[in-house]
Amino acid sequence: MKTDEKDNDCCKKEWRKCGRGRGGGAGGGALYGIGVIGALFYFLQHATTVSMWVIGIVKALFWPALIVYKSLELLKL
Repeated sequence: MKTDEKDNDCCKKEWRKCGRGRGGGAGGGALYGIGVIGALFYFLQHATTVSMWVIGIVKALFWPALIVYKSLELLKL
């Protein structure tokens, strides 16, 4: 038996140890989704025109990227 086949066989028997099981994979996505929903509420409450609504939606989708960029800029990396 080749090494790859042996590792594959092991993973079939003990799928939790190989990281192929269920659970925990989308925690960051859920957190991002909650953040986007909160940002949408914040930006859209302050919007008075249609163009501000569109800008608010765009800001809500891209705010994490701006936070990372500003943080790295602040740290001078």
